[in-house]
Amino acid sequence: MTAPVFVVDPTVALRPGTVTLDGPEGRHAVSVRRLRVGEEVVLTDGAGTGAHGTVEAVHGKDRLDVAVSGVRTEDEPRPRITVVQALPKGDRGEVSVETMTETGVDAIVPWQAARCITQWKGERGAKSLVKWRATAREAGKQSRRLRFPEIAEAMTSKEVAALLAGADFAAVLHEEGSEPLATAALPGAGSIVLVVGPEGGVSPDELALFADAGAAPYRLGRTVLRTSTAGTAACALLLGRTGRWS
Repeated sequence: MTAPVFVVDPTVALRPGTVTLDGPEGRHAVSVRRLRVGEEVVLTDGAGTGAHGTVEAVHGKDRLDVAVSGVRTEDEPRPRITVVQALPKGDRGEVSVETMTETGVDAIVPWQAARCITQWKGERGAKSLVKWRATAREAGKQSRRLRFPEIAEAMTSKEVAALLAGADFAAVLHEEGSEPLATAALPGAGSIVLVVGPEGGVSPDELALFADAGAAPYRLGRTVLRTSTAGTAACALLLGRTGRWS
């Protein structure tokens, strides 16, 4: 089994030598995972840098020292894959973020689509965004990633259109798309942006707005996926087709 991943504070320098892990992550390592001296761990800043080492000493219930033997930095993956995710009902938003993170998405944009039942307004919106970001962080650790996906502020349809206009390949996942995503011409580098609509579907006005921005409708397959699973399926398809899973 691969070594567990823990996130260090951005101010901590990851370098060969002794690095201390404390705070909530240190408590999780000592009191929950019950790591002991000699066990392997990976420390990361979540931005692409990881330090591999072994537990050197355990202090109390929430701190340990790691003897770092090597540090590596991952380049940003190419092409970069961003999923614009319409807000699902209930906890399906966190499910979507979790599975897309485990699959390998690079960025997720919450989208307040016209037909979304869920509304991110005021304090509720702020709390929901915190949950999505915490979910991405934990899923990134669980899947042994060194670079966690970015979770943007929620966007309006006009803001999403601007994002699509700047992509090297942009698509709206739609059951009535004339072309399958599996055969679309994809860039070898740059950025790919996919739009996943709400359970009620992308409205005609939104489809027109996104088409003007260069995003055509594409279908995934013969079945209709829920909004909380479509992004994960599409990411897996693109990661295979672009060679990122090779």
